[in-house]
Amino acid sequence: MFLSGTILNAVTVLLGATVGLVVAGRFSDRLRESLTIGIGLFTLGIGASMALPIFSDPRAAVGDSLVVLVSLLLGVAIGEWLRIQDGLEALGRWFERRLASRGRPSPIAEAFVTTSLVFCVGPLTVLGSLDNGLRGDATLLATKAILDGVSSVAFAATLGPGVFLSILTILAVQGSIAGGAFLLRDLLDDRTILVTTAVGGTVLLGMALRLLDLRAVRVANFLPGLILAPVLLRLADAIRAALG
Repeated sequence: MFLSGTILNAVTVLLGATVGLVVAGRFSDRLRESLTIGIGLFTLGIGASMALPIFSDPRAAVGDSLVVLVSLLLGVAIGEWLRIQDGLEALGRWFERRLASRGRPSPIAEAFVTTSLVFCVGPLTVLGSLDNGLRGDATLLATKAILDGVSSVAFAATLGPGVFLSILTILAVQGSIAGGAFLLRDLLDDRTILVTTAVGGTVLLGMALRLLDLRAVRVANFLPGLILAPVLLRLADAIRAALG
């Protein structure tokens, strides 16, 4: 079943976030700040490990790094035009108003946006969903599910119940990738995955800057680049072929 890994991932985040909320009261403000910094540093490392191989991986062709750059620039232009970040934050605030307790709002919007991006922009999201869709193998997504489950404990303890809403994003994003891979399994190759992952890694670096409170990057507005990357890669190949 091509959705098996996605469903498992959603369950582990549900369990991890529940545990995080239970232990949240035992976390001092200082410890919460340190945990958030730790998550930011970890995210920075993951993003770098995703983005850098495009410059050295033997599967990459000349110019593939330029495809990543153009995908990011066109993607963020589209994202800013569509105001994707504003839309996600507005959705989070809508949930916040519905779930606020006794008129005291919680930081649900920030938790929703942050965890949705961290859980859904990563090498295992792309590779695992593709593998699950192409071959029905959920091994990679099972690994990701364990990592996300552990991370969601810390996220819920520091950011609050908005982490639960990221389950909807996991189901939508990973389910869509796995379903698309299942339907288009003859059109994907290693270079496509490599370029798309590099775009995702660069976006994740922006998320790290946000978590570390270094720059309030509107990260969600870069996400269209993930869709543009495979299209622009094929276009670049067509241009190279036409030029001989």
